[in-house]
Amino acid sequence: MSSSVEEMRVAAPAKINLFLNVTGRREDGLHLLQSLVAFAEIGDGLTVRRDAELRLSIDGPFATDLNANDNIVLRAARALRPAAGARLRLTKNLPVASGLGGGSSDAAAALRLLARLWEIHPSDLPALGLELGADVPACLAGRTALVSGIGEIVEPVAPLPDCGVVLANAGAPVSTAAVFAARRGEFSAPADWHSPRDLHELVARLGTFGNGLFDAAVSIAPIIADVLDSLERYPSCLLARMSGSGGACFALFPDLTAATEAARALKADHPLWWVAASRFRSRRPGIQALRRPFPS
Repeated sequence: MSSSVEEMRVAAPAKINLFLNVTGRREDGLHLLQSLVAFAEIGDGLTVRRDAELRLSIDGPFATDLNANDNIVLRAARALRPAAGARLRLTKNLPVASGLGGGSSDAAAALRLLARLWEIHPSDLPALGLELGADVPACLAGRTALVSGIGEIVEPVAPLPDCGVVLANAGAPVSTAAVFAARRGEFSAPADWHSPRDLHELVARLGTFGNGLFDAAVSIAPIIADVLDSLERYPSCLLARMSGSGGACFALFPDLTAATEAARALKADHPLWWVAASRFRSRRPGIQALRRPFPS
C-alpha cells in the first residue's frame, strides 16, 4: 500500500443462496452441498490501515450483536499472518446468523484487504478461507457462482439478469449447526444448471429447485415461514425462498422500483423486521484506496 494512502476499504456484500441442495454427507460428518450463490449490492463494509497491533472496532446497526475481541475478521487476520498488525473497522449492516453470509463475507473482505496491505499473494486465500468457513471461498470469488462440495468448489457462471431483490429477516438468529443437525430425509441429486437468458427463464429454472434446509430451519425458527408467506403475497413477487440455513428470505421482483415498494410495505407491516431492497452485483467489489484516515 502506498505511503500516501491512509486507508483501504472494501464492501462485504450479502450472499444469497438462490437454491440449495444437500447432496450427501462425508465420512467426517460434513454435508455436501450444491448452491447457486449470488451477491447483493448491499452488505457490510470493512476498512483497514497500518498499525503496530491487530485491532478491530465495529460500528453499524448490528454492531452490538458482535464481539470485537472475538470476531471472524480477527481470525482471518491471524490465519493470514499471525504476528502482523493492522487497524480494522467493520461496519455491520447485515443481521447476524441470518443466512446471508455476513460473517463469511466479512472474513473474505479481511483476507483481501490484508493480503493487499501485507503484500501477500492472493493465490492461497481460497484454501485459507475454507478453514474459516464453508462460505468464505465463494465470498472471496465475490460473483455469481455454482458452489459445491463443502464450499471449496466455486464455479463462476454468467451474471444474472437484472431484477429487484427484497431481503427480509424477522430477527430470529438461526444456528447453521443446529439446522444441519435437525435435517431429515433423503439427499438431493445435483442440479443441472444452465445460465438463463432473461429474468423469465431465471424464475422458471429456480422454480424447479428449492432449499434443502428449509424444513429443518423452520422447525427451529417457525417465523421464517411467516417471512416467506409475507413476501409471496405481493403481486409483483416472482419468486421467494429462504437463503442459506435461514433466517433471511429473499424475493425476486421485476425491477428495483417494484422491490423498493414491496420492501417499504413489508417494513410498514412488520416494523421490527430487517428489510432491504437491492439488486444483484455483477462483479466482485473493488478495493478502494483512500487518503484520509478513519477516526479514532
